[in-house]
Amino acid sequence: MRVTIRVLLADDQTLIRSGFRVLVGSAPDLQVVAEASNGRDAVELARSERADVVLMDIRMPEVDGLAATRMITADESLAGVKVLILTTFEVDEYVFEAIRSGASGFLGKSVEPAELIDAIRVVARGEALLSPKAVRGLINRFLAEPSPGQPVGPTVLDVLTDREREIVGLVALGLSNDEIAERLVLSPSTAKTHVNRAMVKLDCRDRAQLVVLAYQTGLVRPGVPQAR
Repeated sequence: MRVTIRVLLADDQTLIRSGFRVLVGSAPDLQVVAEASNGRDAVELARSERADVVLMDIRMPEVDGLAATRMITADESLAGVKVLILTTFEVDEYVFEAIRSGASGFLGKSVEPAELIDAIRVVARGEALLSPKAVRGLINRFLAEPSPGQPVGPTVLDVLTDREREIVGLVALGLSNDEIAERLVLSPSTAKTHVNRAMVKLDCRDRAQLVVLAYQTGLVRPGVPQAR
């Protein structure tokens, strides 16, 4: 039995929402359950319509997408809702702040239709969606910088086993569970179990936050390849 992913569209431009509605509705396992033209409505509709994924624009009136993302991720009743940021600018400090606030990923609005459909599915599964172009820029500009007032030291990772620490480093490089499994000669289900345990131990909402934490703690450093 196919599970339908419930999608909420949040964008202040009616034409853009219409295009996304047609595109998302063309996938047999996706359903647009509501549309919002500002962040405040997006938060309320995410709650009332039991959305699984919110496609969130950043620049919207009243409450912008960044603030709305914080509101969604801070609400325990919305713990199952994933936010996928869609932005005109793939390298954007606001997008990074949204990731820090709990968004599960981001894409540029110029993304190909098939990529967007796949991105919604990836985020709904609880995986991070970070486009290679965007993540390179964000890592170099922001991920190595500590958050003001919220220092993150390497001791945060002491709760992890050596294997979990290794796998978090690979997640930070953008590897999927299947790719991690292949690299470490594990089964994909074992790799997924390690990732999930690391998220629980580090109190990370999803893989995107694991990526941020890996760079903040120095487990992985920008421009330094992970040893094979």
